[in-house]
Amino acid sequence: MSKGAKKSAVTAVILLVAIVFGATAIAATGATKNEAMAMVQKAVAAIKSEGPDKAYREISDPKGPFVDRDLYIVVYALDGMVLAHGADKKRIGTNQINDKDLDGKEFVRERMDLAKTHDSFWQSYKFLNPVTKKIEPKQMYCERLEQTVVCGGIYQS
Repeated sequence: MSKGAKKSAVTAVILLVAIVFGATAIAATGATKNEAMAMVQKAVAAIKSEGPDKAYREISDPKGPFVDRDLYIVVYALDGMVLAHGADKKRIGTNQINDKDLDGKEFVRERMDLAKTHDSFWQSYKFLNPVTKKIEPKQMYCERLEQTVVCGGIYQS
């Protein structure tokens, strides 16, 4: 192989490695506040247009349109009952009102209290990131929809 051909081959390999690592870095990037707000609004629109039964199934589908990297939707009744959950189907049909984060914060109770007085809000607590499998600070954006609360959040690792 000539010197020029070797140089071209090395350059091609370096370029390929850069592309692969660049794509991996982009894929590993967590959701943004704007993406969380947009997904919550999309979920609210789906619930209104499709009805709760169909929309909740879509929201709870880990491969569906309401799960993107570490961003997923959760829908609660105002009493803390989980109606839909994009990251943990085991929570659906359970009442999480007494859930506490690592600091002892009753984040679901706080969320329901906020929903009773605000149409939309942000809330901070700590929760398991489904991508990293680590407990991380989380900011959850929520919108009240009749007697439910539709939420999606971002992790801050």
